[in-house]
Amino acid sequence: MRLRNNKNAKNILEESKYVIKNPEDYKGKWNEVFKNDNPIYIEIGCGKGNFMIENALRYPDINFIGIEMYDTVLMYAVNKIEKEIPNLRFIRMDARLIEDVFDKEIDLIYLNFSDPWPKNRNAKRRLTHERFLNRYENIFKGEKKIFMKTDNISLFAFSLESLSCFGYKLKFVSLDLANSKYEDNIMTEYEKKFTEKGIRINRLEAYKD
Repeated sequence: MRLRNNKNAKNILEESKYVIKNPEDYKGKWNEVFKNDNPIYIEIGCGKGNFMIENALRYPDINFIGIEMYDTVLMYAVNKIEKEIPNLRFIRMDARLIEDVFDKEIDLIYLNFSDPWPKNRNAKRRLTHERFLNRYENIFKGEKKIFMKTDNISLFAFSLESLSCFGYKLKFVSLDLANSKYEDNIMTEYEKKFTEKGIRINRLEAYKD
């Protein structure tokens, strides 16, 4: 369920140093934002930000950028930051414009609990559809890496096929993440709620040279 719009969200994002207001200006030079040449990991649809904040705190030698389409949702992420996190930034944007913002400089893409767009006529909107995979080709720096988590088994099945057909090699595929051997899991807000309710989480890692 989508959050009710908060009239203060836009102002909060405008005032936050963690939100990049003119991301197109940094296309091809995001190292200038972070003032280093460390790897850059992005999450498309970062929601309320727990996943990216925790990653940035745990891995200070990696730069993290959370992408979210809605002001109110991103406001929650910004408001969660309680201490200085130099390797973290957020962008309020539509994922379809991702090629306008990055150019061969991303090392990994996270897709966590993306909208499944269950109707076949909306398949092109899925973030693992060929249309999006083609966009990602132009922003990856070297080896292409996509890590995905979802509670939606239909989206997961679609993604396994789509990624494989696009040339990705699938590793660490799990249909029940909580009971798998994967030990380095950072939960999103949705994931925590689903796991507490006993809903199984699907996860994959996809790699392409």
